[in-house]
Amino acid sequence: MPLFEVRRGQGAGFGTGSAVGARMTTMGELVAVDFLTASLLDNRGFQVRAGTIVTGLAADTPLADTAAEMSLDAAAGTTIIPVHFGIGVRGVATSTTLQIAVKAVGTVSSAGTAFVPLPLKQDGAAAVSTARVAATGGVTVTAELATTTRRLFEFEDVTTQTPTTIGNAQALVTVAASAAELRYVGVGASCVYVQVASTTAQTLYFATLDYLEFQSLMVNPS
Repeated sequence: MPLFEVRRGQGAGFGTGSAVGARMTTMGELVAVDFLTASLLDNRGFQVRAGTIVTGLAADTPLADTAAEMSLDAAAGTTIIPVHFGIGVRGVATSTTLQIAVKAVGTVSSAGTAFVPLPLKQDGAAAVSTARVAATGGVTVTAELATTTRRLFEFEDVTTQTPTTIGNAQALVTVAASAAELRYVGVGASCVYVQVASTTAQTLYFATLDYLEFQSLMVNPS
C-alpha cells in the first residue's frame, strides 16, 4: 500500500481519476518539482520563434501602433502565461533607433502569417493556442491603450554602429530580454505580442517567445 497517492485529471498519460505514484528518493524523501518544470512535463510549454539559421526577420520601420512581428493568441477557455523572451539583433545601418517591446491585451490578433507553436516537450501534442509571425510589422493587433494594454518588456536605444556587426545596443538587448520577468496571465481571450522596429533601416533579428498553456478552468476554477 502506498504512503499516499494523488488522484488527478487527464494529463501526462494518466487516465482521469487514476492513482499516480508519488516521486520519491530512495530514502523516502518527496521530490518537489518547480512549477515551470512540472508544466513542461505535462506538455503545457510551447514556443513561437522568428528567424531561421542565418536568416533574420526584418523589423518594422519605424514602430507603429497595431503592427507587430509576433503574436500569441488564446481564445476563450484557454489561458497563456509567457515565461521567457529571447532576441538577438543584427544592425544594417550606421545610425538607428532600435525599439523592442512585448505587450499583452485582451483581444486576439486579426491578421498575419500563421505560425504553429512548437511543443517544448519533444513528443508533446499540439497547442490549443495559436500564433502569428511576420516581417516588417505584418501581424495586426488591436490598438494600444493605456487602459487595456499591458507592457511586459521595453527596450530602446539610439546607436551608431558599423553595418552588419553587433554593437553595444544589440548585445544589451539580448541580455535585457533574457532577464525580463514577463508577469502576465492571459485568460482568453488574450494576446501577447512582440514589436521590433528601427529607424533608418530594417534591423534583422531572431527571437523566441516561450509560454505555458492551460485550460482557463485551471486558473479560474468555477
